[in-house]
Amino acid sequence: MANAPSTDVDPFTAVESLRAALDRAGIVLPSLAVDAASPSLALVDLGRVRADVALRLADALQKGAAA
Repeated sequence: MANAPSTDVDPFTAVESLRAALDRAGIVLPSLAVDAASPSLALVDLGRVRADVALRLADALQKGAAA
């Protein structure tokens, strides 16, 4: 079951937290940013990545889920 969306999280804090976690995993999402077009929704734009980066991200998530 998915969690209910929350707009009380600061998207700038979320972006910096995600960027730091990805950096520790050796992953860079160049387009990672706050979506300025929809401030009331507090959206984070993950951007587009190469296929090899997507696979590294999936691997990091799977390893984290197994821990």
